[in-house]
Amino acid sequence: MRLKYFLILLPFLTGCANTGEDFNLSPTLPTIASTPVKKSLKKFPPIDNGIPVTVAVYSFSDKTGQRKPADNIANLSSAVTQGAEIYLIKALMDISDGKFFSVVERGAIDALIKERQLIRNTRKTFAGDKAKQLGALKFAGIMIEGGIVGYDSNKYTGGAGVRLLGIGPMTEWRLDVVTVGIRVISVLSGEVLLTVTTEKTILSTNIGINVFKFFDMGTKVLEVEAGTSTNEPVNYAVRQAIEKAVIEMVKEGRRKKLWSYKDLQKPESPVIKTPKGGNNYD
Repeated sequence: MRLKYFLILLPFLTGCANTGEDFNLSPTLPTIASTPVKKSLKKFPPIDNGIPVTVAVYSFSDKTGQRKPADNIANLSSAVTQGAEIYLIKALMDISDGKFFSVVERGAIDALIKERQLIRNTRKTFAGDKAKQLGALKFAGIMIEGGIVGYDSNKYTGGAGVRLLGIGPMTEWRLDVVTVGIRVISVLSGEVLLTVTTEKTILSTNIGINVFKFFDMGTKVLEVEAGTSTNEPVNYAVRQAIEKAVIEMVKEGRRKKLWSYKDLQKPESPVIKTPKGGNNYD
């Protein structure tokens, strides 16, 4: 009887072992994070006048207050990142390969001013009145503000399964949605020049197979479960939403004549000319 149980369990044990190799659960080296939208950022056309627009990003925080979804427990971890301004700054520096925006540091402005003060004091100590003056900080013409304004968990859920003679597969899925908002503000007038809102879905799936059998006149029971789950990283979805928002912000800015750029020209298809009198192979 034990041999019979082992033969029944063997395919599932083998499947579990293969699952680890398929999903590469072994330790890997660090990699550079990238998204599909990053290619669109790099290939975006530069600004027409060739002078990047100087922008400042002070904060881009989580405004949802959402906690990570969890069953039957109170989770204190936030559902989304608390430092999304890193993704926004990176997207602004990547668009047009750095030829559209020039980003100035404002998130660590207090530390920057203190460091400049240390340089002044050191130069004055050693050089006195002949100390070389520091150049002025670069100022920005526009500010970019906003944040993660929505996180809807379990917006759509579903699943399907079938069992025949106590054996059958089952699949479940869940769809969350994260919403990002960006606004462009004029530093001179304080006017909100434009706003953009984007959404990105976060998909989670669970696939498994169950076995439930009775043996020896219903006195012994065999129950086996095996499966795997896949969860799209929330930070990956947030970054894609921010990158898409930056692209739409630039397009909306051209519609409102804040800046201009030329559209990417599609490569022309080659034209094959046929000699007069038909094909000539001589």
